[in-house]
Formats: sequence, structure tokens, C-alpha cells
Amino acid sequence: MRSRLKELAATRVRYGYRRLTVLLKREGWKVNARRVYRIYSEEGLMVRTKQRKKRASRARVPLSVVVRPNERWSMDFIQERTEDGRNFRVLSVIDQFTRKCIALEAERSMTGNKVVAELERVMEQGRPAPESITTDNGSEFAGKALDAWALRHA
Repeated sequence: MRSRLKELAATRVRYGYRRLTVLLKREGWKVNARRVYRIYSEEGLMVRTKQRKKRASRARVPLSVVVRPNERWSMDFIQERTEDGRNFRVLSVIDQFTRKCIALEAERSMTGNKVVAELERVMEQGRPAPESITTDNGSEFAGKALDAWALRHA
């Protein structure tokens, strides 16, 4: 039985000990899953796992060094909860060169259109549009509204 289990495990590499138990029973062996598991472990058999692609380990483009104000801004959300349990979000926009906070906008829900409105308000105060903006892949930043704004100010 031990040799037959090894043969089955070699031909059916994606089968674990329980599926191999079923195959052995179909062949007429008088076995149960505990016995097959014991032999399976003693023989060092195991299901071979597939190698998965590591997407996060791909080479990323290094960001250039910021040398003047308004060259690159960073945007992200800070989420907090009020005393009564309701959530609110704060949009923070920061100039990476001066490290000054350009804008803070608090709302219960923040959409891409509200982000664009806040960026327009900042520009109305006399600040020029940045050459680039660093964000995460949140829905507010990856949507059509911010994409259209970036195209208008490119």
C-alpha cells in the first residue's frame, strides 16, 4: 500500500491525502484517512503548491528628488470617528518640497468631484498646479473626475 500511495501521489501531484484515500478505496484497499495520513506524512509527501507571481516585487520607477515648491504634491485621506460613532474623512494635500499642508478638507463622504473642487479652491488662492501628484489607488483618486482635472492642468 505504501508503494501504491507513493505512485498515486507522484501521478496526482495536486491531490492531498484525503483524495488519495478515496482513490485507494476505489482500488479495493481497506484503509481509512488516518492511516493514509500517517503513511503520507512518513513518506514526506505533500501537495505541491503553485508558485504565484509576486506583483508587489516588480521594479518600481524611483521618484525623482523634488527641488522646488509645487513640483510634487501628495494627497491622502485620514479617517476618524466622532464620539457618536459616525465616520468622517479628512483630505490632506501636502507640498513635498516645503512639507507644508496645502489643504485639509473634512467631509462625511469624499468623492472624486469633491477632491477636484478642493484642488480648484487651492489654485484659486494663487497656488499653481503641481507638475505631479502622488496618491494611492483609492477610488477618489483613480476616478474620472481627478483624471479630467489632471488633463486640464497638464
